[in-house]
Amino acid sequence: MTDARIAQLLKERIGLDAESVGDAVIGRAIRQRSSKVAGGDVGLYWERLQASAEEVQALIEAVIVPETWFFRYPESFAALAQLAGRRVCELAGARPLRLLSLPCSSGEEPYSMVMALLDAGLAPSAFQVDALDVSRLVLERAEEGRYGRNSFRGENLGFRDRHFRGEDGDFQISETVRAKVQFRLGNLLAPALLADEAPYDYVFCRNLLIYFDRVTQERVVDVLRRLAREDGVLFIGPAEASLLSRQGLRPLGVAQSFAFPLDSQAPAARPAFVSPSPRHAPPPRHAPAPTKPSVAPVRPRHPKPNAPLPAPASAPHVVPASAGLADIARLANSGQTAEARQRCEALLAQQGPSAEAFYWLGLLSDAQGQGAQAQGYYRKALYLQPDHQESLLHLAALLAAQGDAEGARRLQERAARGVKRDA
Repeated sequence: MTDARIAQLLKERIGLDAESVGDAVIGRAIRQRSSKVAGGDVGLYWERLQASAEEVQALIEAVIVPETWFFRYPESFAALAQLAGRRVCELAGARPLRLLSLPCSSGEEPYSMVMALLDAGLAPSAFQVDALDVSRLVLERAEEGRYGRNSFRGENLGFRDRHFRGEDGDFQISETVRAKVQFRLGNLLAPALLADEAPYDYVFCRNLLIYFDRVTQERVVDVLRRLAREDGVLFIGPAEASLLSRQGLRPLGVAQSFAFPLDSQAPAARPAFVSPSPRHAPPPRHAPAPTKPSVAPVRPRHPKPNAPLPAPASAPHVVPASAGLADIARLANSGQTAEARQRCEALLAQQGPSAEAFYWLGLLSDAQGQGAQAQGYYRKALYLQPDHQESLLHLAALLAAQGDAEGARRLQERAARGVKRDA
């Protein structure tokens, strides 16, 4: 059992909600540090924490386990490059773009931001990236710019040839990229965080809010709004989109970008519609046999906006699954939820049970405030494909919003295990 006093201390200092990560993670960190400095006596260790800011920092370091890689959610960086390219043209050299990554962990995210902009043709003088984290240890790793193979995932690794050099089995990032990132120690919950800095055009804060309770989530979103320009854009994680939507922000409309322009606020905003990446949606290992062939989870990464619509379900020919899913994504991201729902139902009628189609129906129901119905569709997707990561994350977000922290935690753990298997 985790010491409640220490769990509360971590919540006050870094916002960590013990229920979101589980007692095991915090308990392991406490045992590690108390064994080192207090002979394993937790009571004595609590006294040490009260008297030593350095030990509080050491405990934070022990709790934080960075899990990231370069170009995680690549559509986010593609959207960033497009947005930044347009804004640089609008600024016409008046000032450089300002970008922020927090928490930046071991540096993969801010360096990916730099590489995306350089590869898009932006001059190094056209932008600057600030990167903050609460952990000194991960910042030291980030500043070194040396990475092993686990930081490079997926099939598209051309950026590694352009921006890294091999060195004793590892990869050292180029000085051009490293020079564009300023790493700083910083706590997102500190009252005066970056108070002396100008606001940022683009702020990346991804996969952090899911570790906070509702009150802390709203507090952090207020901080992010303060740090960004009025016409800035927030990039968040896939399981966090519903939180920003509830606060009146509309997503950018680019599937899987998880980007929310701050000047898009409107009373009736819709959540980001996130189509799962095929790499995180392998066929189910123990799925029940459907009555008709199931739809393979295949979707073009960048569906053409003017692609022809598939024929209605009553048409004599069958619409290919990939075309149907691409069209559902286009309709959903353009706000045509009723049409997208009809297309999902037509696809199910034509092709039989499909985790992808049920996932989309869950998102569409969520957008219309039908939480119970959304849960049902996500559970159907998981029945067909138990490791469907996006369904796991969105269902976890719904459970967390209802106060079922334990259920949300279990789903988040399942999603995390799926990512590690694919890595």
